[in-house]
Amino acid sequence: MKGRSLHLFAALAALVLASPGRGADSIGPEAGAHPPISLPVARAIVGRAAVIDGNTLWFPRAAMVVRLAGIDACALPQWAFDPKRYEDRPVLKPVPCGALAKAWLKRTIGNQEISCRPANIDADGALVGRCFARGRDVGADMVRVGWARVAYPSPQGYASWQRYAMAARSGMWATYLLDMREWRLKAVDRTLQRKPVADFNLLAQRRLEISPPFIDARRRPARSDR
Repeated sequence: MKGRSLHLFAALAALVLASPGRGADSIGPEAGAHPPISLPVARAIVGRAAVIDGNTLWFPRAAMVVRLAGIDACALPQWAFDPKRYEDRPVLKPVPCGALAKAWLKRTIGNQEISCRPANIDADGALVGRCFARGRDVGADMVRVGWARVAYPSPQGYASWQRYAMAARSGMWATYLLDMREWRLKAVDRTLQRKPVADFNLLAQRRLEISPPFIDARRRPARSDR
């Protein structure tokens, strides 16, 4: 048991102490990203949609891809890690944050008719806009449940929803999580077969610390036996 505890401590230390990191409280454009191309007049896209990932929809009848404006989510192959002890194992439990973000978006839209008003085109050629299901802002709902983070520029109110989600440790905010932009810059294997250890290694070399468990870990006393 003592050996297991030491291994768990080593795993936590690798995440929390290996890289000083810095907070990501400010919301700004992605480094090196091309600014989106504004659409002067855009017709709304209305219909049922399939979910590609945690912030992307596919409208089969219109044959169009729409990214949700103002949010970012884990890529499908991206992993996060639960800071709580994983049963009796000396490891951190992997959390498939990309798959869970996609699942939550599917749950949010269900089989409802979606209405999107594209405002921009991103560097990949996808339309970017706010989307609504039965009058509810889909992007805001993703931020509210903690499976998306606010991205620049964001609609009014998104930042407040994110603060609530982070304070409640909802969704991905309960995990050790690598900033999505940093993940896209550093991840080499982006297949669905990506192993959790690859993201553990990226976390140990992180530049940013965006999720509350990093702060929680730094506030913990060095020992609890005295």
